[in-house]
Amino acid sequence: MKKTMTKALISGLAIAGTAAILAGCGAAPTTTASSGGSADVAAGFKPCLISDDGGWNDKSFNQSAKAGMDKAADELGVKSLELESTSENDYAPNMQQAVSEGCSLIISVGYKLAAATVEAATANPTLEFAIIDDYADVDQDGKTDAPNIKPLVFDTAQAAYLGGYAAAAWSAKDGVNKVGTFGGIQIPSVAVFMDGFQMGVEKYNTDKGANVQVFGWDTATQSGSFTGGFAANDTAKQTAQGVLDQGVDVILPVGGPIYQSAAAAIADSGKNTVMIGVDSDLAVADSSVADITLVSIMKALDVAVHDTTMSAAKGQFDVTPYVGTLKNDGVKLSSFHDFESKLPSGLTDELSALQEKIVSGEITVTSPNSPKAQ
Repeated sequence: MKKTMTKALISGLAIAGTAAILAGCGAAPTTTASSGGSADVAAGFKPCLISDDGGWNDKSFNQSAKAGMDKAADELGVKSLELESTSENDYAPNMQQAVSEGCSLIISVGYKLAAATVEAATANPTLEFAIIDDYADVDQDGKTDAPNIKPLVFDTAQAAYLGGYAAAAWSAKDGVNKVGTFGGIQIPSVAVFMDGFQMGVEKYNTDKGANVQVFGWDTATQSGSFTGGFAANDTAKQTAQGVLDQGVDVILPVGGPIYQSAAAAIADSGKNTVMIGVDSDLAVADSSVADITLVSIMKALDVAVHDTTMSAAKGQFDVTPYVGTLKNDGVKLSSFHDFESKLPSGLTDELSALQEKIVSGEITVTSPNSPKAQ
């Protein structure tokens, strides 16, 4: 989806609680020692995190962000405020609560909170904000809409390229030569996985003279299979089934909890299809699907949240966008876990070589959905 379509969706989430947020304006803390915590933590520092509607137990996006916040709060010796959203109607009230309860740093988990984040940041210029997977550019002028918001974004296409190559190798090994993917909502942070995945498959085909097909996504036309949300529901299961019906033996569900629907569809099919996880190491995050999770395409959400919180606590908050790449370990491929011994011979060495070439710039992984410089 083009950026304009993404931002149109964001603007549809406009906030009704403007007056309340404005009333909650607070001052940034001064940098002095805090009681009971690290000696260089700003006095009164209070980090806060707001989830999107996937909730803290999504085994993926939100849960990883929460782990990063929990780790930072523990190391700093401070108490964080973590507000869970169960629907889009919770974004404005949660943002209002974060401001009114004296949060020094407010991190929003996901593009859906962009409008709420921009409005609160504009109304509270002395507070510090960060947002995951979005530049908070609601007015679509190519710039973050408030000077106190730090974007935390990820060039996931690079890691997904490795995942696509691995998927193609797995499928070719069995003579199936068909892999697939589907997403939640068609936004850049979802489609970037699918772009990289397809490009990795194409790289495998070029290198091996193979003909592994990709179903569920076409990078050239930017069209494919989407559920319209991130909930693990019947729609997501039916979408997964539609891809599985193409005969794929590897499927990449992109969108937090929708992996659960993919797993259910795989179980119903009775076939030996395997799945690729996203964001977190899915085989570890949810042991119930470890036996069908080939590998995961990971984003270091926890590290980005942790490091941003630590910097803000020490008065070193910087709004320069963080962009996770293979080079800085912001994105990466997980272990293959129990599948390690079943992989095609030489695959892990091939993946390591590909990663080195991407990091060095010898291979350029370019996705229309990769984060753009601001």
